[in-house]
Order: sequence, then C-alpha cells, then structure tokens
Amino acid sequence: MSTETHTVDQLAADRALAESGAAELGFDASATDVIAWVKRNFDTAEVAVACSMADAVLPSVVAEALPGVDVLFLETGYHFAETHATRNEVAASLDVRIIDVLPVRTVEEQDAEHGPRLHERDPAACCRMRKMEPLARTLAGYRLWFTGVRRDEAPTRTNTPLVTWDEAHGLIKVNPLAGWSFDELISHATANSVPVNLLLSNGYPSIGCAPCTRPVAEGEDPRAGRWAGVAKTECGIHR
Repeated sequence: MSTETHTVDQLAADRALAESGAAELGFDASATDVIAWVKRNFDTAEVAVACSMADAVLPSVVAEALPGVDVLFLETGYHFAETHATRNEVAASLDVRIIDVLPVRTVEEQDAEHGPRLHERDPAACCRMRKMEPLARTLAGYRLWFTGVRRDEAPTRTNTPLVTWDEAHGLIKVNPLAGWSFDELISHATANSVPVNLLLSNGYPSIGCAPCTRPVAEGEDPRAGRWAGVAKTECGIHR
C-alpha cells in the first residue's frame, strides 16, 4: 500500500475505526473475533503481521482468515540461528509473504560508524537503528498491523488492548493474542503443528537478538532474559 494514501482524512477515519473496533470487541474478545473484525474492514494488502519468529502462532491464525498476508521480520543481523530457521519454516509452511525488514546499515557498517558492540554501550541506540526505524519505514505502507504482544509477558503489558490507535506509527494496532497465556500459545502451536522456535523449550520464553538475550531461570519474569544487566525492558516498538 502506498504511503500517498495516508491522507489526513484517511488517518482520521482509521483512528475512529480503531476506537469503534475497541468498543465493539472490548477487552476479552477471542482472537478469531478480532481477526474477523479486521477482515470485515480491511483488504489483506492493507495489513501486516509483525513476527519475531519466537513462534508462528500469530501469522498462522491471521493467515487462516487473510491468506497471503505480509509478515514482517526484523532482520537485525544479530539473530540466533534458531530464529532464522523458524523464519524459513514459516515461509515454507504458511500461506504468508515474508518481508525481511532491514536496517539502513549492516552490522559491519554500524560497527565502523559507531564502534563495535553498540548493543552493550548504548542498547537503546542499537534498537532504534536496527528495529524501530526500519519498522517505522515499513509500516508506513500499511493501515493496520498485528502484533503478538500478550498481557502475561510483563507488568508493562498487563493492560494491552485488543485494538488501539498506534500514535507513534500512525496506523491501527491489533493484538489478537493479548489475552493468551504462554501455555495456551504453546498448546495451540502443538495442536496445530505451527512452527515454534526451538529456543522456547530451552529456557528462552522471550527471544530477541542473540547478544542481548539469555536463558530465564524458573520463576523469573519471562522477559528477564532480555537486555539482562542493563536498565532496559523494551526495545521501544511497543510503547
């Protein structure tokens, strides 16, 4: 979808649509109902699914209603091999179109300009250049995006709505799995043969870039392994 269609009138209409969708679906509608609402109001080409490739439950359930939907994968250059393997399995097994979202600079170019291991010295800057800015450029071509954010992932996500207006990116944001637990996610994946990152069963309930992610001990917050050792809990995308 061309960014030229994002007129002031279109943005206002979409903002109003997000508000009406949130009111219609409430806080506890099923993922099926949420996705059905999207299908009634948008063409497949107008929506995208963001997927970290920790699992493919979100693109799987969306593609059932919206076959051929774009799935955005943030190719930061720092992913685990298991994450790339999951990305490739999703591309081969689901009716989706994988879009690799790339930063302006390669890791080598970033190291040359800002010094090596920027993720250790300034993780916020690294996330901004390798995740936030590339995603923002890509989302400008859509009217709505799906995310896999769940309320049980962290205290900061407890009140995640099913449908909301994403002010930062200027489009509708839909979180159909917000009310799911981690166990429900894995049960659905198992029952429906949905690709799952092998790291999930090896102590990584939340998977980011390899240099910034460690295994989580039993009883720890599921996102405790992300940016371990620094005062950072979110990359900044889901503010």
